[in-house]
Amino acid sequence: MDQKVTVITLGVRELERSRRFYVDGLGWEPTMEVPGEVIFIQVAGGQLLALWEVSEMAREAGHVGHSAKAPPITIGHNVDSAEDVGRVINEAVTAGASLISPATRTNWGGTNGYFADPDGFRWEVAHNSGFRVTADGKVHMGPIKDH
Repeated sequence: MDQKVTVITLGVRELERSRRFYVDGLGWEPTMEVPGEVIFIQVAGGQLLALWEVSEMAREAGHVGHSAKAPPITIGHNVDSAEDVGRVINEAVTAGASLISPATRTNWGGTNGYFADPDGFRWEVAHNSGFRVTADGKVHMGPIKDH
């Protein structure tokens, strides 16, 4: 099996609510939509985020569910500066996200904060000066320079 991930799928309870958050609120452009079922949004070179109505997802993938606790996954969104962490989190909250934690200097030397989308999926917004992506799409992780 090749070492790659091409689609991250979130099972959402109300597809239209998720569309309002990701497409209308955050301004992300869908690559493809099947009304009432699934929305695909390209989030990186060769990578999609799929928002799939959870009842439709269960028909194909088996039982998946939501509970009082957040699903044990975070989705990372790295930004260019520590200041951008707070700005992006504020944009998400304005679009309908719930604030989990504001932009904070971390013990690992960067800055991060968290918000939850309308289904409770946690997004980490982070700045790490040692994180960079080259033109070929390869991620490089080095020491943090601004600690």
